[in-house]
Amino acid sequence: MKTVLLNPGPVNVSPRVREALAGPDLCHREPEFFDLQDGIRQRLLQAFRAPAGEYTSVLLTGSGTAMVEAMTSSAVPEGGRLLVVQNGVYGERIARIARVHGIAHDVLECSPMERPPLDALATRLARTRYDALAIVHHETTTGLLNDLAPVAALCRRNGTRVLVDAVSALAGESFDFTALAPDAVACTANKCVQGLPGLSFALVRREFMDAMRGYPERTLYLHLPRHHADQEKRSTPFTPAVQVAYALRAALDELVDETVEGRVARYRRASAIVRDGVAALGLDLLLPPALRSTTLTAIALPRQLGYPALHDALKRDGFVIYAGQGPLAATLFRVATMGAVREDDYRRFVRCLGVAIGRA
Repeated sequence: MKTVLLNPGPVNVSPRVREALAGPDLCHREPEFFDLQDGIRQRLLQAFRAPAGEYTSVLLTGSGTAMVEAMTSSAVPEGGRLLVVQNGVYGERIARIARVHGIAHDVLECSPMERPPLDALATRLARTRYDALAIVHHETTTGLLNDLAPVAALCRRNGTRVLVDAVSALAGESFDFTALAPDAVACTANKCVQGLPGLSFALVRREFMDAMRGYPERTLYLHLPRHHADQEKRSTPFTPAVQVAYALRAALDELVDETVEGRVARYRRASAIVRDGVAALGLDLLLPPALRSTTLTAIALPRQLGYPALHDALKRDGFVIYAGQGPLAATLFRVATMGAVREDDYRRFVRCLGVAIGRA
């Protein structure tokens, strides 16, 4: 029986992506690998419609968090200051990254069930000179989708760079590079892009990448300009995950064929199946509709059933759900609707959930 992953990454992938792992063994210093690397970087710009004259792409062997750390640690000049929007576990993680790398920063903290208040953000940006602001697009802590447009507009008005953790959002949510004009966007291969774990990437404004070359090298492996400079020269500073790159190329080919708009629409249909089904079972959803992402739903645990028992019952039926995080861990579970999963599988999940909680 196939296991359907309803966790927010790694996701189920297509046979085409999985089979791509069987590509030939390849030395990462040969031109064949650099052809592969160049093709992936170009596909990223194409898939997400990031204007090639304004944006460049860069690859990193590592998880999405590795790229978020590379972006954050590389993006603040000597003596600069970062503002972190924190309304969930992953905003908190960015603040931890800043602390680890000795980057002066402040945190705009708000409820994990609310978007950042724009008046408070405007006040912070007006009172303090921030070189960059970091925000998570989709906080999978709760499934909350932050509204980037007004945040980016405030930052532009104050001359503050915008760094976006889009690890759980890009290819699963609408993202207009031309309208938002972010300075750097971090993502991973193994969530909504539907590749495999082990590679991450960023889309960065070219002039910002040039500026970062003059910033402190706070880390050897994760210094983003180092990776970009080598990749621009058809090289790589360290050994990349070659076979995972084959899979990423296949996943990006699928994404271009489906289009980001088509994938978002498919995920939206999937989430509607789950949310309507869960509501019909009498379970409460954590967030109101206006705040929900397309790809993750946080659901209150039934009083009579704890998470371990619910998880194990559903796993026996072929479904892997996800626990809550932080202070919400004891009260909810999460269901992701991303990856190569059929709509009939989501309908079957709802039926199995009903059986597991005794409400079939």
